[in-house]
Amino acid sequence: MNLVIDIGNTLQKIAVFHNDEMVYCQSFPVITESILISIINQFPVKYSIISSVDEVDTQVVDFLKNKTQRISYSHETEIPVTILYKTAETLGLDRIANAVGAAALFPNQNTLSIQAGTCLVFDFVNEKNEYLGGSISPGLKMRFEALHEKTKKLPLIKKQDYCLDFLGIDTSSSILCGVVRGMLYEIDGFINDYIAKYKKIKILLTGGDAGYLHKLLKNTTTHIPNLVLTGLNEIIKKNMDIRQKSKCVLKNP
Repeated sequence: MNLVIDIGNTLQKIAVFHNDEMVYCQSFPVITESILISIINQFPVKYSIISSVDEVDTQVVDFLKNKTQRISYSHETEIPVTILYKTAETLGLDRIANAVGAAALFPNQNTLSIQAGTCLVFDFVNEKNEYLGGSISPGLKMRFEALHEKTKKLPLIKKQDYCLDFLGIDTSSSILCGVVRGMLYEIDGFINDYIAKYKKIKILLTGGDAGYLHKLLKNTTTHIPNLVLTGLNEIIKKNMDIRQKSKCVLKNP
């Protein structure tokens, strides 16, 4: 079994895969060694991998090194997608995993995966399995917070049941309408641009706010909650194959 960890800006997720099936998935404010011990005791984990937007706790890394065959994940790690991004060394590891997951679920297809989390991130992989790039802008929560923190009097509004009327009738509904509808226009607008250029394209929606936005978008999207975790598992599988082939070469020089 494979253990994958995605440490994002807001939450930290752990999943366990048996081949392609996710048999465990849980979010935590902070992943600790004791949490990993509990998971390792439940599942016969062999390989592990971590994707993080920040430095990872050395205790967590050391535990995985000692208890599993850890796949070191960096821009040098072998992946099953060709990266054509101009500054590949600056590309977020979560974005890479997200693209790998999309390409694995929908092989030989143009895929546009949209992460609606702390940031709103678009990632495009073409039918040749090439990652071309995408876009980054603030996520829902960040937009609400920016209006509150960067002005003198605007209140902090949180996402809630949203009326599709574009006309806000008071300050709260004006903010809610502006932020949510603005993000919907942005997402649908980008989708329309991609469709106009690439015609046949699979649109995937993932991230913490995906469930909230999914039902409000005009374009048809496929909601996949844990696309980054799926991509990390695919990266483990790719590197397992490389290790096994290397062993075969050593045995049969």
